[in-house]
Amino acid sequence: MGMNLSLGNSWYLILLLLVPLLGVLIGGFLRWRGQVRSEFAEPRFQEVLFGKTQGFSKVIPTLYLLAVAFLVLALVDVLGGSQRIKTEQKMSNVLFMLDVSSSMNAQDVEPSRLSMGKNVLINVLQNLENERVGIVVFAAEGRSILPLTTDFTAVQTYVQGIETSILQNQGTDFLKAMEEAVNKFKNIPKGSRQVVLLSDGEDNETQQKAALKLAKQEGIRVISVGIGTDQGAPVPEYLYGQLLGYKMAPSGETVVSQRQEKALEALAQGTGGVYIQGNSLENAVQEISRGIKENSGSSSLYVDSQNATHYYQYFLGVAIGLFLLILLFNPKKGFGL
Repeated sequence: MGMNLSLGNSWYLILLLLVPLLGVLIGGFLRWRGQVRSEFAEPRFQEVLFGKTQGFSKVIPTLYLLAVAFLVLALVDVLGGSQRIKTEQKMSNVLFMLDVSSSMNAQDVEPSRLSMGKNVLINVLQNLENERVGIVVFAAEGRSILPLTTDFTAVQTYVQGIETSILQNQGTDFLKAMEEAVNKFKNIPKGSRQVVLLSDGEDNETQQKAALKLAKQEGIRVISVGIGTDQGAPVPEYLYGQLLGYKMAPSGETVVSQRQEKALEALAQGTGGVYIQGNSLENAVQEISRGIKENSGSSSLYVDSQNATHYYQYFLGVAIGLFLLILLFNPKKGFGL
């Protein structure tokens, strides 16, 4: 843990302007006094009338300026001295990439693949602490619907409203989703980038290799979660929440959508992540939470301590010492110039 001292609010340091101001006043006073003495008596009589100027007298103005400077520093420290503490936290930035292609409406997982994915996401949030999370939804395109945030309540609200109709361009394109993730991770260190990909794995655009290459290049670790069964199920088609029927192939047969694990496993293994079966809510939540925490990056955080360490007593001690020097050794006795 590192530590840096800050002398309070930097605006208080304006008080140091009192030092040059005092210097101008003292200089002006000494010049005025010299002129008055010259008008009052000739130089040869001044030593008799006003006393001999000793060496110590010449440094008294400088001692005054130094004493006032240390008084100001003591005052600044009292007004707002703070301690900046650098701490290292285990923290990760996690983007949940949720597949919202029409195949996620399949009901081989109850109540549907999309509902399961949303439930997994919401329950994982309850196990997180120091992470920042965001949401990217994707089908044939990718779209960020929530930037990285620590407001888990907002995340839950957004997740609950996600439906497959949120994107008009249907299909599944992992590359478009990964490109959106890269955009959201732009200012995040590569060691702290994680993606949780929730999908049935059907990549209609066959872009998983390009998506993997981009993820590796950008230092993104992928935890992929496969939702759906090998047997598959028909894909319901809805209009304004009403079931119209099931997706049909051009041949007239009902389309049966199956979970495709190959692309999901490749994305996870190729980025140092892990592939997780997502059909069991409890197991999926535990495995995802563990995967996120085990690979959380270390992040530096500066905190202004409320229990600041003050040093005003040292500044004040120096100032008092300088005033005592003036008092004890001033030929004119006291604090006169």
